[in-house]
Order: sequence, then C-alpha cells, then structure tokens
Amino acid sequence: MSADRETNSDMTHTDIALLLAEAADEVEIGIAPYQAVVRGGRRRRARRWAVAAAAALVVAGSTGTLALAGSFGGDGGQVAPAATRPATSDQRHVFEPQRSSVARGTDHGKKWSVTVDVWGAPKDIAEAQYQRSQMGEYGVTPTGARVAADLVGKGWLFVRLTVGDGAPSTVIDGAVEKGDALTGTDVQAYSMPLSTGAPDKDSASQRLVIGKVATTAERVTCTWDDGTTIDAGRAAPGTGLTSDVEDLIRPVDGSPSDWFVCLAPEGKNYKAVNVTE
Repeated sequence: MSADRETNSDMTHTDIALLLAEAADEVEIGIAPYQAVVRGGRRRRARRWAVAAAAALVVAGSTGTLALAGSFGGDGGQVAPAATRPATSDQRHVFEPQRSSVARGTDHGKKWSVTVDVWGAPKDIAEAQYQRSQMGEYGVTPTGARVAADLVGKGWLFVRLTVGDGAPSTVIDGAVEKGDALTGTDVQAYSMPLSTGAPDKDSASQRLVIGKVATTAERVTCTWDDGTTIDAGRAAPGTGLTSDVEDLIRPVDGSPSDWFVCLAPEGKNYKAVNVTE
C-alpha cells in the first residue's frame, strides 16, 4: 500500500474495500421452516427463492445494478464524457441498498411492515468483500454466497418483515441477475406466519403471502383455504403507504419485477395465488 493511500483522507470505497478485504466473514446459513407457495405462469422461467435463509435465487434486474466493464484512457488523461463514463459504486448502490416499502398494516394491535432492499452488483472481489461488510452493518447475509467472489457480477435482494417493536427479519433473499424479469402471468410467492397474536396459532398459520409479478400485471388474487379471496390491485402512481393493511402491487427500486403482499384474516391459510388481470 502506498504512503499516499495511508495518508490520503479522501479514500474511495474501493480503497476502503481493499483495506477490509481480509476482514470479510464467510457465512453459510441453514434452511428455516417456511412454506413455499407457488411459481405460476411459465414454470420454465421459475427460480427458487431463499426463504428465511434457504439457499436459492431471486429473479431481479440489471438496470442500474450491473457493473460496467472496461476503463477509459487517452492523451493527457482525458476524462470520458459523463454519458459514457462507467457508473460509480455509489451510483450502482453497491455499498448501500435501494429500499422500497411494499406493505404496512396493524394486526392484533401490532404494527407490521414489509420492505425490500436491493444491493447493486460488485464488479470485482474488492467491492464484493466491502459489500459483505456493509451488509453486515444492515444485519443481512446473502444466502448461498459462501465467499465474497460469489457476489461478483450480481446484485442481491432482501425482503424484510418487521413486527411491532422487533428488529427487521429477512424472510426472502436471493441473487439479482440479468434477464430474469417476470413476464405475462408469471408469479413467484411464499406464505409465512405473521406472529402478532397467540404464538401457537401464529406459528401454524400461513396467512402472510409475499410475492412478485411482471410489471404489466394489474391484479393478483390470493385464495385462502376456505375458498375466500383477496385481490391485490396495482397501486396508483405516487400512492404512499398508510397505517392500514394494503393489498397492492408496487414497484421496487432496483427490481424489474413488481412486488405484492396479501394478508389472510385470522384462522385462514394460503391455498393459491394467481395473476388475474
């Protein structure tokens, strides 16, 4: 390491990454007992998800998240025009995620919310190692990425559930890769408990459904085990979240597929979910 780097206070993210390269932990997490729901539409395009740390991929997009290869040079160190200059790590959201709120509500007097964090793709191992350390600051670990090199060239997405005054917990996570956006009536979703009432009932009830659909989908229908349904329609542009439960389809920054949440009334469980419009 040069003396200049040791004394220069204006260190870049990459500089910091190199310093922290050997500090990255290698973590492997086991499978938790959440129930898979469906993969509708064209099953040949389906990807398994990591649900509560079960190893799998999440379909996500490339726009603004994949690193741009190559470098610029020229006589006299001329800087490339802004329109063609590679995006910085900050612009790619490598070290700080894009966060979107998908749903919020109140159940048994407890507030709950679902958010989605999307981290951009590191372009090399140095960026990947520093990204792992930054993910640790957010309390998340990419499932199945055993070493930093597993993150290079792909982003990562974490769906987080917060209940009451508790800390957010990761309920779904997986890789963000190019070209896997959902289309047509494709739907990928998972059900899980929403622990706001009696622990015994909550642990067995699969009544919270979180999923994603194509950006063209206008309505998702969640069907419960007694035959009743809830429709999640597309949120109007600019529609914010309220304190009430919202069964709506929403865009998520950094993901080419849109996301939705359905919540069954107490005592009911998930049966099916479909794109109906």
